[in-house]
Amino acid sequence: MTAPEFDLHLIDAFADGAFTGNPAAVVLLDAPPQDRWMQQLAMEMNQAETAFLIPRDDGYSLRWFTPRSEVDLCGHATLASAHYLWEQHHLDAAAPARFHTRSGVLTATRSPDESITLDFPAIESRPATPPADLESALGTIVREVVDGDFDLLCLLESAEDVRAVTPDLGAIARWKTRGVVITAAGDRAGIDFISRCFFPALGVPEDPVTGSAHCALVPYWNKRTGMTMLTGYQASARGGTVRCELRGDRVKLTGRAVTTLRGRISGPR
Repeated sequence: MTAPEFDLHLIDAFADGAFTGNPAAVVLLDAPPQDRWMQQLAMEMNQAETAFLIPRDDGYSLRWFTPRSEVDLCGHATLASAHYLWEQHHLDAAAPARFHTRSGVLTATRSPDESITLDFPAIESRPATPPADLESALGTIVREVVDGDFDLLCLLESAEDVRAVTPDLGAIARWKTRGVVITAAGDRAGIDFISRCFFPALGVPEDPVTGSAHCALVPYWNKRTGMTMLTGYQASARGGTVRCELRGDRVKLTGRAVTTLRGRISGPR
């Protein structure tokens, strides 16, 4: 019996051009496969996230897998999925993308300039007791530590300190958290804050641009600055800009996407 084939695209999200931002694999299926097959494919793709879309009457089911596990919330792979649906004409250009996920219903809209805005839950952070080896693992002084729904968020003294961090990924992987986000005020025109994100326990040593982290970063920097419109830059090797807005208990995250690879994948037999 011949296995069915499905679209598989590689899409750079929160990207200023090809090979920037955060790449995500996007697969459109016609029915739910076994979780094991999705995890195997995510391991094969070896991207920070592989997104699986399945049509339903009022939108799409959307699940996200790292090379090691399924996650509850992912921004860049959602942006990539929306981009795929519009680019391949599964959705009219003016229609919103509607996704049913483990974090509830998430939506995306596209502007005439083809930038994409995600509507995501805001994450309020709480005071945290840091791991005893926090500063030694990061190799820098930490001014403040708070705990979001997924990650430890660490405030550093300067943007230069954020760029200079070379973390002990083995130590971070042992912490009881998804990962760690380091951040500081921006030091360049038009950038309000910068960040970097490390998720070694998920098989993602450093994530290039992390939408879910910005769900916590935006409320955090709102409290520090009073600003509801903020621009963040994630200072990974690839780098990416996220335009942000806080609206009550929701955040709007805006960026662009670029398709770099289009192909077909054999489905489960």
